[in-house]
Amino acid sequence: MHILDKIVHHKKSEIAKRKASVTIRDLEASEYFKRATTSLSTHLKESHFGIISEFKRRSPSKPKINLDAKVSQIVTHYTQAGVSGISILTDEHFFGGHNNDLIDARRIVDTPLLRKEFIIDEYQIIEAKSIGADAILLITEILTAEEVKSFAALAKSLSLDTLLEIHTKEQLDKYNTDIDIIGVNNRDLTQFTVDPMHSVRLYKDLPNEVTKISESGIHDPETILMLKDTGFDGFLIGERFMKTLDPGKACYDFIQDLTVRK
Repeated sequence: MHILDKIVHHKKSEIAKRKASVTIRDLEASEYFKRATTSLSTHLKESHFGIISEFKRRSPSKPKINLDAKVSQIVTHYTQAGVSGISILTDEHFFGGHNNDLIDARRIVDTPLLRKEFIIDEYQIIEAKSIGADAILLITEILTAEEVKSFAALAKSLSLDTLLEIHTKEQLDKYNTDIDIIGVNNRDLTQFTVDPMHSVRLYKDLPNEVTKISESGIHDPETILMLKDTGFDGFLIGERFMKTLDPGKACYDFIQDLTVRK
């Protein structure tokens, strides 16, 4: 079974358990549900470099990225470094994350927070709002065009930005105008090979009106500047910072290096 299939299979049972213990009414009564969100898309458009840093402890391919990472310290330092957004992995079984990571981050920073999760059910979108997210991720590999459309519309009704992640030109058929951001994933999720030039090759096919970001395999300022020249508004960087002893400092140094080179 492919890793995405394994994740989706596990996610279905996980969601069923959560629905049984926490109702939608419970989610809507949370402290953050009526909070005014901050647009990640707008922050990316208005920033110099559009860096989205990531909080991630592990992944299926790298089980020990930063197992002891403390979200409160890292998101504070990311914000001080000048990021435009922070991606928080909330999947526990495969990535070592938790909804509480996003809740804790929300209590500390005003920076737009992306809930990075394998969303396959409307419940997860309402849940994202309830834990303080500003944006959600929809992965085209695991969703139909109809699901993307209904999920993006629900997110819009909750004032959440939607990031649609694609890897191929054909997956753009699932795009609709409720999508705020398109992310080109440079990682082939079927083989886990990574090539930042993949974003360059796909750029000409992306809709003009949408905010555009490049994801995965971005390890140096030169790659950012090259992709910025191509036309991308933002860049999601995960392991580059998280694999270091001090992710916040690594992020700060990276952005400072970009500033010098601009």
